[in-house]
Amino acid sequence: MSMAKPWRADYPARLRRQFPGVLISAVVAIAATFLAAHYGASAMLYALLLGLALSFLGEEGRCVEGIQSVAKTVLRIGIALLGTRITVEHMTALGGIWLAIVAGSVVLTILFGWAAARALGMTRQFGVLSGGAVAICGASAAMAIAAAQPKNEEAQRNMIFTVVGVTTLSTLAMVLYPLIVKLLGLDPRAAGIFLGGSIHDVAQVVGAGYSVSQETGDAATLIKLLRVAMLMPVVLIISTLVRMRKDIDTAGTPLLPGFVIAFAALAGINSLGWIPVPVQSVASDVSRWCLVASIAAIGMKTQLRDIVKVGLRPVLLIVLETLFIGAMMLLAIHWALPR
Repeated sequence: MSMAKPWRADYPARLRRQFPGVLISAVVAIAATFLAAHYGASAMLYALLLGLALSFLGEEGRCVEGIQSVAKTVLRIGIALLGTRITVEHMTALGGIWLAIVAGSVVLTILFGWAAARALGMTRQFGVLSGGAVAICGASAAMAIAAAQPKNEEAQRNMIFTVVGVTTLSTLAMVLYPLIVKLLGLDPRAAGIFLGGSIHDVAQVVGAGYSVSQETGDAATLIKLLRVAMLMPVVLIISTLVRMRKDIDTAGTPLLPGFVIAFAALAGINSLGWIPVPVQSVASDVSRWCLVASIAAIGMKTQLRDIVKVGLRPVLLIVLETLFIGAMMLLAIHWALPR
């Protein structure tokens, strides 16, 4: 009891200290959502760009503590709540063959990112981070994977750059890929599999899929949810491999971050049908808002000069990873779907 009293006594003071930073993060998230609704790009991309424009708030002043809290705690809540979108039914709805294909595409894209990063003279850590973001669910995956990777002076910069890259390419894909679908003459199911299997962010998959047809949108969403379901095993494997390295001190660090365990737990509870549909809808909206606000806060913590230092090779890497997973999905469609 005596240990808890100081924490409880300090809690209102902590809230007061964090309020300015939390408020500015929320305002930026609202502005980003408004811009996305009216101009069509990703709310996360707008949030990041607006956050970068306000990066002076994250350096010093009353907003610093709240911005740091949003960038860490609110981010983890947002990723955990993604689990309410996943069910076992989603993973089996399209059949075992597509479950295997999607899982294989995720693994191969991450391995491609690892190998391509080495070939381009970049770190394996960045290759796995960017490959995982492209393979799974864009910015959300980038932030989850970054939490499992070693922390160093480049880690934050690499994560920010990956978020910028995947959200930008995902927005472009939302516009261009439906045109490719029509050009290739793909039927609605094949189109949905291609869009859901190759576009990075969930929102862009939904936008692209339903812009083609209802059937395409349904198939695209299912495929995308299969990719999102790969988040936990991928983070678990990365965390395990990091702990196996003798040059990295992981003492006191859990094998899996708590928010990833919460993600898996919510997915399991949702699979049992214990989360009502209205609650799923609310949780999905809260997750989206949390992620947009946390991206804004991360932007405010980052200096543009740090991103500029990254150079052009990471841009090339993320583009190559995007083309790689897109080509794999087209090959899978050609091989697995009856003609």
